[in-house]
Amino acid sequence: MCAEIPAWALDAEAAERNRLTTAWPHRVTREWAWGGSDGTGARVCIVDSGVDGTHPRVGGVDRAVVPVARDDGELAIAEDDAGDVSGHGTACAGIIRSLAPGASLTSARVLGPDITGSAADLLSGLAWAVEQRFDVISMSLSTRKRAIVPDLYQLADRAYFCGSLLVACAHNLQVESFPWRFASVLSVAGHAGSDPFEVHCSATPPVEFYARGVDVEVAWSDGGTITATGNSFATPHLAGICARIRAAHPGLSPFQVKQLLYLTATNVEVAA
Repeated sequence: MCAEIPAWALDAEAAERNRLTTAWPHRVTREWAWGGSDGTGARVCIVDSGVDGTHPRVGGVDRAVVPVARDDGELAIAEDDAGDVSGHGTACAGIIRSLAPGASLTSARVLGPDITGSAADLLSGLAWAVEQRFDVISMSLSTRKRAIVPDLYQLADRAYFCGSLLVACAHNLQVESFPWRFASVLSVAGHAGSDPFEVHCSATPPVEFYARGVDVEVAWSDGGTITATGNSFATPHLAGICARIRAAHPGLSPFQVKQLLYLTATNVEVAA
């Protein structure tokens, strides 16, 4: 029996109503899109609670950073040796590693032990990730703080126009939150399937894509694992697939990657 799925997620009955058709003259296959890729050459930044690079499901991170306050009170990016302060970021990193084992992983820690964080830390960590022009920026978080929405919007657009794929989860409750609602972001909610490569394109926005997010065994603190449900865990599934696409086709724009995800989605059928 699956756990109760979060808001915006796709249940089995709804999946049958979520069929889409495309008028493209031929289907772009998964094999062409990312089948021969393991993510080697793609750079992924996980904006979360940190990552335990020693966890066997993670296998190391290339770099870990965190916003810290300077003497003048402004935030600066510093090297982070705290690892993961909650387990959440490690869970996401382990999922990405399982789908794109060759990808380079970087951690930007913006959340604390209770998986919450300040608006300033979020903006600072995300701004750094955007400036570094990662191929994929994975954000299994959202904020309801409307005061920072204009700044988040600018960062999301900057990522999009600089070629970085910003992949963000929908809130687990049916509330207004950001940045997943921005059109420049690949927004993700969970589905109850067991195939980690199963992606559905949503026929009913604001969510764009569904990926595996129900009853997922994930890496957690102290080298262990837990079984978890949430849109947080759907996001790194899509981020891992995007890393494989970026590695296979480095010249594709974020818009073109969205097209590939659409054309290879499980529920998209070629029109007769």
